[in-house]
Amino acid sequence: MSRGGKRMGGSGGGYSVPGKTLGELEKERAAREENEKFETELNKYIKELLKGINDRDVEGINRHLETLRNALEKDIEGYVELRFGGSIMKKTYADGLSDVDMLVQINNSDLAGAKPNEVLKFFSDQIKRRLPNTEVKIGKLGVTVKFTSGHEIQLLPSVKTETGYRIARPGENSWSNVIKPNKFAEKLTTVNQANTNKVVPLIKLMKKINAGLPPNKQLSGYHIESLAIDAFKNATSVPKTYKGMVEHFCRHAEKAVLRPITDSTGQSVHADSHLGVVNSVERQRVSATFKQIIKRIETANNTNSLASWKSILESE
Repeated sequence: MSRGGKRMGGSGGGYSVPGKTLGELEKERAAREENEKFETELNKYIKELLKGINDRDVEGINRHLETLRNALEKDIEGYVELRFGGSIMKKTYADGLSDVDMLVQINNSDLAGAKPNEVLKFFSDQIKRRLPNTEVKIGKLGVTVKFTSGHEIQLLPSVKTETGYRIARPGENSWSNVIKPNKFAEKLTTVNQANTNKVVPLIKLMKKINAGLPPNKQLSGYHIESLAIDAFKNATSVPKTYKGMVEHFCRHAEKAVLRPITDSTGQSVHADSHLGVVNSVERQRVSATFKQIIKRIETANNTNSLASWKSILESE
């Protein structure tokens, strides 16, 4: 009887299905079991990795914040108020990978009428006076303090209005339009909940991968968060395992980074304006980086290599 038919009895007899022998079916079954075992081990490893990323030194950070608050309030009338912003507010903080961003309200102090550059210089001078051996840098939007503990805290001076906050405008010595960081946090929360609360952990994994890239190929934390919202906004059509979510994010980002993403906080027109116009050289470079990550993932999957996946996730 032909190979594609059903065969019974006799010496050397057995069973087969159209187009496949019993040996081929057995080989496929073994391959499926090996793949399932690999995926189970990988997702277990990712969960353990996330535990380490989430192990934030809350007490240490709070001590640093109190020190900074005392330094800023010294020698001025009134007081300043610190509010968590950035990844802390959005719960995408990753220990060792994210700065602790603080919005510093200066409304109720004699800094309220000052220009952003004056405020930034005051912040820097006060902190250096209090912590002379600590690294303090003035940036475009705020002052970053790097403690010997490894924690980095960025202080963003802000003026509170009835409709939101105004922060320093990049490249200008003036205050920005009203920003609404809560709006972005709410959007991220909605997408996260629709995806069984796995989008925030996914963002932390992508921040860890991002941290291992060359500086000129790294994305900002806010850009990664914006891409994640876009990638997982349709919860019914995306993977639900961490392995699958990392793969989906990278494939989505490879194409999405080629076009500007609208900034929903109101701080600027686009969340990734520093990368330039559609299909700019900078955007193509970032897209190529994601393509390389995808190739590494495919190689790891084809060989069921947990070690190869670890090298991607641990940025080795």
